[in-house]
Amino acid sequence: MTTYLDNAATSFPKPEGVYAALDWFARHTLANPGRSGHRMAQAAEHAVADARHRLNRFFNGRDPNRFVFTLNATDALNMAFKGVLDAGDHVITTDLEHNSVSRPLEALVEVGRITLTRIPSDAGGTIDPADIQGAITSKTRLIALTHASNVLGTVQPVGDVGRIAREHDLLFLVDAAQTAGVVPIDVQALCIDLLAIPGHKSLLGPTGTGALYVGPRAVVRPWREGGTGGDSLTRTQPTDFPHALEGGTPNVLGIAGLVAGLDFVESRGVNEIRRHEIELCDRFRLALAELPEFRVYGHSDPGRRVGTVSFGCELISTPDLGGILDTSFDIAVRAGLHCAPYIHRSLGTVPEGLVRISPGPFTIPADIDRLIDALKNVIGGL
Repeated sequence: MTTYLDNAATSFPKPEGVYAALDWFARHTLANPGRSGHRMAQAAEHAVADARHRLNRFFNGRDPNRFVFTLNATDALNMAFKGVLDAGDHVITTDLEHNSVSRPLEALVEVGRITLTRIPSDAGGTIDPADIQGAITSKTRLIALTHASNVLGTVQPVGDVGRIAREHDLLFLVDAAQTAGVVPIDVQALCIDLLAIPGHKSLLGPTGTGALYVGPRAVVRPWREGGTGGDSLTRTQPTDFPHALEGGTPNVLGIAGLVAGLDFVESRGVNEIRRHEIELCDRFRLALAELPEFRVYGHSDPGRRVGTVSFGCELISTPDLGGILDTSFDIAVRAGLHCAPYIHRSLGTVPEGLVRISPGPFTIPADIDRLIDALKNVIGGL
């Protein structure tokens, strides 16, 4: 059986409750929500509405209807950027960002729509809020920040940045791809206006699920128009939430699986899941410290990280090491640039990148030990 250590990309396995929910819903309730008056359609609509309420409670939102379902966090981020930014706006972001943040913003820069300032992180992978404050201009409209780096696992001071944004009447967008489900997020306390959430990572739902929280300070233009079920007469997209941003049939089956994943997260506890994953990462970091051929990147302080470790080897290239672990040892890791080229340039790890491991709630110490033994075997055979 594969030792799966790539949960930062997509969590696996899912809780048994997720598989059961997907099977039951697909067999009994998979109708089109809000499009028909029959009982199956009403049950599907109830499931979607319940999911909004669950997310609103989990993230302490202002209104369940402000949680708009998306395909993933990338979809949510594109919806936010292209829905709030106007010609001439200035955006502040960082070198830690995933391409899901960087590419939409750079595309808007290329067509002359916005200007962009990218704040560098420190040597350990953390942003200084003072640097963000210093970059604010009269044209600044939005601050976009990852909650935790998908390369280094470093958790950013989003509360401090959120307060800066609020003091300057700016919108604050947080990419929660690496934190939703393992770090408590209170959108009101953290002054978050736009929160991009993937369903398939630490919320333990299926792929093809996600959400965008749109706070009351944000006005997001629809970038997808279509059917909304209840309102068929309006010539253009309705303006009420969530219909303004939810044209077309939602992934109601995936949403049912997402709620089941959220059930597991809430029952086990966000802080407990994070503690488990960080302990496994620290077990790995401790073992790697005894192997001088390897170098680990990012902060060592567990209080400043999520369960992600990236490392390199001086004796073998990153692509080769990742390939050997997969084909010879049946260990799944992520080798490369992790769709985050700016932080890899800062680290000096372009073009090969690093090997990243990311345990999940079902990873056990024996999985980490198996990886360590495999790495010793690889360097011993060189």
